[in-house]
Amino acid sequence: MSSIDQSGTFTLGDRTVKRLGYGAMQLAGPGVFGPPKDRDAALAVLREAVAQGVNHIDTSDFYGPHVTNQVIREALAPYSDDLTIVTKIGARRGVDGSWLPAFSPEELTQAVHDNLRNLGLDVLDVVNFRIMFDVHGPAEGSIEEQLAALAELQQKGLVRHIGLSNATSAQIKEARRIIEIVCVQNQYNLAHRSDDALIDELARDGIAYVPFFSLGGFNPLQSSTLSGVALRLGATPMQVALAWLLRRAPNILLIPGTSSVAHLRENLAAVELDLPEDAVRELDGMAMAA
Repeated sequence: MSSIDQSGTFTLGDRTVKRLGYGAMQLAGPGVFGPPKDRDAALAVLREAVAQGVNHIDTSDFYGPHVTNQVIREALAPYSDDLTIVTKIGARRGVDGSWLPAFSPEELTQAVHDNLRNLGLDVLDVVNFRIMFDVHGPAEGSIEEQLAALAELQQKGLVRHIGLSNATSAQIKEARRIIEIVCVQNQYNLAHRSDDALIDELARDGIAYVPFFSLGGFNPLQSSTLSGVALRLGATPMQVALAWLLRRAPNILLIPGTSSVAHLRENLAAVELDLPEDAVRELDGMAMAA
């Protein structure tokens, strides 16, 4: 049995995935733009992830753009039957590497076809609609038109399941009235916990919550509390942060990213970390202090 089996499993529509997966964003160049500085290393990370038992990979065709999906295809195609690849649409990259909204029905349709082509797939397991009313975080606005476009792509057999990313509670409610949503992907970590109530609500309804920037993203988590707990447990701060998230709720699926095989193995080892109750209380307090 692979060690990451200890993370348990959860469902994404008709797919069952291990709760500790892999996020491919860091396989592109600096700023998630352009080719990786070491393509062979990027290929090695993906192959090692699968060898270690990872069966949930998160990606997007706007990483690079196109680069990450092409690397995934080179590394892993033909894909194993139990591998679930989740992608995102709703944004595009400017020539300067900027992140721009791209969520008209026509742009969403084109993005699905781009993901299919670059991943080498006939159908996408899960597509997350990245809501881009504000590039920097969730912002209110109706998504009915976009969901209708995605529902049509689903009916055509190009998309199996649909999720939301960068979504507000109101948008999630709106979406669930229109179409089945299998996951929500928002920013969440030890220090950024505005979605606490949402996570619990989704857990009751059997919907996955996939935190991005689970380790702080472009600004890695830094806390004397986190460092102190890690030192006491003989673990790294990032392993503690991941272990806390796995414990936080059964519907949380993790997709920490890295371009290093050594760092990948370190992240996956977080499933072996058993957090004592006093450590959990200390870590819970980080949100109140933030």
